[in-house]
Amino acid sequence: MAPVLSFTERGIYCPAGDFHIDPWRPVGRAVITHGHSDHARPGHGSYLCTPEAAPVIRHRLGDIRTGTLRYGEPRRIGDATVSFHPAGHLPGSAQVRVEVAGEVWVVSGDYKVEPDGLCEPFEPVRCHAFISECTFGLPVFRWAPQAEVMAEIDAWWAENRAAGRASLLGAYSLGKAQRLLAGIDSSAGPILTHGAVEATNEVLRAQGYRLPGTIRVTPDTKPKDHPGALVIAPPSALGTPWARRFGPSSAGFASGWMRLRGIRRRRGMDRGFVLSDHADWDGLNAAIRETGAERVFVTHGYTAVFRRWLAERGYDAGVVETEFTGEEAGETAE
Repeated sequence: MAPVLSFTERGIYCPAGDFHIDPWRPVGRAVITHGHSDHARPGHGSYLCTPEAAPVIRHRLGDIRTGTLRYGEPRRIGDATVSFHPAGHLPGSAQVRVEVAGEVWVVSGDYKVEPDGLCEPFEPVRCHAFISECTFGLPVFRWAPQAEVMAEIDAWWAENRAAGRASLLGAYSLGKAQRLLAGIDSSAGPILTHGAVEATNEVLRAQGYRLPGTIRVTPDTKPKDHPGALVIAPPSALGTPWARRFGPSSAGFASGWMRLRGIRRRRGMDRGFVLSDHADWDGLNAAIRETGAERVFVTHGYTAVFRRWLAERGYDAGVVETEFTGEEAGETAE
């Protein structure tokens, strides 16, 4: 009997349903966990995702053939039954449960286990085999509670306002930026956003996600009209002429990689805030335990170390090579 899921050069494949999950090369039928560019790629014949993820995916990819499936709703595809379950990564993100002849496999996509007050909270799914990301699969990666990190950001912003500096905060334009907006003290001063961030804000606001008011930065924006502003932008925009227009400023970066001081120094940031939309070491281990799975495959991240850790604890553990890049994809920002 063929396995429920197999690993191919195009991506994770379900023979019983003839579909791929987050394929990185064009396929006829793609089941998509969320809208980040390493998971939702152009060129597929059709896309299936949650209703919450679809608007951002269409915003990014344009005129594509998209179907939706609500969380927890089963759908028969060929001889497989598929359902989506909240991943807690960003609004609309999902784990994919696939059942064939009574055997259940789950593909985690990207996930975090701490509720963030914006996206649908992670829900563990019982299964026989679990394919888990492990972007931060080392014991050094342990996250402080979100409220503590948001308080650090609020204090940094207040310090900069008092000193007459703008606060430039690097954050990925889909997910991290909106999480920051929902978590900081938005009443403290004006919040300006890079066009890439604001375009995503508009999509999510139209869906009913609650975000505070923001001001899009345009060529006509005069920083002197917004003293002490917090400016949220993709990290790739920091250190460029776009950022230098704000005059005296302090640059910060919100990322799980800020746990490693050397990365912050190399990025030339004044402040690093340890905030990730991926599970930390403890979160990964807790999520895997809660699935009840005996077989665990790990993808993107510290796969060799994490696989060995799991094997030592009795799991039938393997590594799946993927083209997912996890946090800091492309612009070092996710």
